[in-house]
Amino acid sequence: MIVIYGRIDLHLPYSQSLKHKRQVIKSISDRIRKRFNISIAEVAGQDLWQSSTLGFSAVVSSYAETQRVVQALQETLDIHEEEALVVSFEFEYALPGL
Repeated sequence: MIVIYGRIDLHLPYSQSLKHKRQVIKSISDRIRKRFNISIAEVAGQDLWQSSTLGFSAVVSSYAETQRVVQALQETLDIHEEEALVVSFEFEYALPGL
């Protein structure tokens, strides 16, 4: 068992309201959740119009699956790159019990 977790800092340059920002973040989060069983939520910047930090985590059974999770996250962010620019994308792996 491998745990992968991390954070994604986003800049939403065209967002003019919290409502619009929430729509973009919800679209990204829903797409990620549908593709893989990944927990993802906005963990910082909730009151800012053009900035957001997403936290994510997943439990997988192999290193290859961790790569698929990272790839799925990157592909989803690429789809939304006009609305949300990635400022930073950090992740780590953990092997519980070791």
